[in-house]
Amino acid sequence: MGYATEHIAESLKVARERKGLSQRALSAKAGVPQSHISKIENGAVDLRLSSLVELARVLDLELTLVPRKKLPAVRAIIRGDDDGHLDVQSARKATNLLQRLDDQIAALPSETLSEIVVQELQRRARELMHFKLSADDLVQLQEASAAMQEFLSDPRNLEAVEQAQSQLRMLRNALAHGAGISAPSLPRPAYRLDGDDRG
Repeated sequence: MGYATEHIAESLKVARERKGLSQRALSAKAGVPQSHISKIENGAVDLRLSSLVELARVLDLELTLVPRKKLPAVRAIIRGDDDGHLDVQSARKATNLLQRLDDQIAALPSETLSEIVVQELQRRARELMHFKLSADDLVQLQEASAAMQEFLSDPRNLEAVEQAQSQLRMLRNALAHGAGISAPSLPRPAYRLDGDDRG
């Protein structure tokens, strides 16, 4: 299963769990066999468009093609609408993924990569620890970790480490952009007047 399809499958699973539906209940509502739903969520089968449309409909999701440049803004809006609370399992998953990524970066062979590349990867991983990661973000983090593992398995595969580097950079930038848009303004003291710079 490709990265894009894996991301969609993970999103469907998160939406199903959020609605409190079992695979069997979703199967009954969507008319998609439970075995097929299980295979989709486990990445054992590629999604058919007709199945995706039915599953999305039942889960109150809308399929939309969005220009890639607009994705950070769309994700920021979605994060703003969401409760914003990760359950304990998701928080643990984020911590484990970031720790694995940190371990992978520490294991990078210095004879293959420049110190600058390694330092950038370390910085990106550290920066991500300061953000609350959504299910979508976790999928991107998994993809970056998988690419890093590809490189560790074959240090000649520089494309894999470049892919991980690019994904971490894009994820960090999207999160920073989203946090800037959706961050609530700080409350002002009741006695302060607009335009009064004395605080």
